[in-house]
Amino acid sequence: MTRNGQLISQKREYLVLNVKQAKQIVKNWLSEVHLVNATKLGLPEIDDRYHYWRVPLCAKNGKKVGEVVIDAYSTEILASKTTNPEILTARLLNQDESTVIETKQSKREYKLSNLRNTIGFGDAANLLEEMPAESVDLIFTSPPYYNARPEYSEYEEYDEYLFKMRQIIRRCHRVLAEGRFFAINISPILLRRASRNESSQRIAVPFDFHRIFIEEGYDFIDDIIWLKPEGAGWATGRGRRFAADRNPLQYKAVPVTEYVLVYRKHTDLLIDWFIRNHPNKNIVEDSKIANGYEKTNVWKISPSTNSKHPAAFPKELAEKVVRYYSFKGDVVLDPFAGSGTVGNAASGLGRRFVLFDNNSDYIDIIREDIVSWKNVNLNTVMWMNCEPVKPIHKQTDLFFAEKNDN
Repeated sequence: MTRNGQLISQKREYLVLNVKQAKQIVKNWLSEVHLVNATKLGLPEIDDRYHYWRVPLCAKNGKKVGEVVIDAYSTEILASKTTNPEILTARLLNQDESTVIETKQSKREYKLSNLRNTIGFGDAANLLEEMPAESVDLIFTSPPYYNARPEYSEYEEYDEYLFKMRQIIRRCHRVLAEGRFFAINISPILLRRASRNESSQRIAVPFDFHRIFIEEGYDFIDDIIWLKPEGAGWATGRGRRFAADRNPLQYKAVPVTEYVLVYRKHTDLLIDWFIRNHPNKNIVEDSKIANGYEKTNVWKISPSTNSKHPAAFPKELAEKVVRYYSFKGDVVLDPFAGSGTVGNAASGLGRRFVLFDNNSDYIDIIREDIVSWKNVNLNTVMWMNCEPVKPIHKQTDLFFAEKNDN
């Protein structure tokens, strides 16, 4: 496809510009895995939404047996999206590929993280670099809004905001254990108009984030709708004009929902593998979900109204996500921790937490509140770039109080 006589691949400055180059990259890879003489290539197609070349792999009879996916910018073959050579071999030989998957999975070892509860002050991108690979079992966060509130954004351009979020999501992929979940609370935002001569602008942020997650090696699992009570969205002012005049074209729906998008780090491991291979069967049993769980993807939860953070999500929301997507004893990360709701929920449910934030005011709130969180031993909490909270020695304090009274 061309635009103004120029290929899209040229305009976007891809390194893989055409079908011939894509085929040659795949042929080189097939030679390395000793399948070049057993397969033939279908017609490569450019997926310019994700900046991939997709090259079908076929048996000699023309039946498709797999696909090779190439990063158009770097020429790298993306192993997580390309059909595994062992699976290709099984398909070419008409073997049962499920036995190949089971054999591979049986060789894997379930690794428990040894991270302890952690509070970190600073840029999450930098703090994530200091963490061990695959040391986190669940990520749940709500990223900072893009300019939805003047006091709650540091990004001048939307592309700059998305670029920064991509850096966090990419680094989270490294620290997240294979096959585990990343849930994110996010919603479209409304940019208020600067004057009556301008229109307000609504940005579909979740859909831009979805593209980033897919490109960074996550699989989409669920779109959960967080439904707030009726009337919750009137504070934005959206819909008031129509309510007053009822003129056609002025209609705007009042937003009373947010998304919790759930992704999984790409893997060939089935969910059952994690349940069967967990080294502590008692923990698996103790982590089972009780009656009263959410049966649909619409969760009715009242917003947080007494938080010290301007955009906090309710603890109930965090508790549901932690229960549904982790075992007791797991490590839960929030790279945009705010006032620490995820950490509070995780510790209360017998999980460990890693909380990062670049706002010292919110770190101070966490330091103040953490003394009341359940299942937290302040002696073992690791503090990064911030002063630790001194444990409360109740017996010692009582001794001095009695001595002073005497």
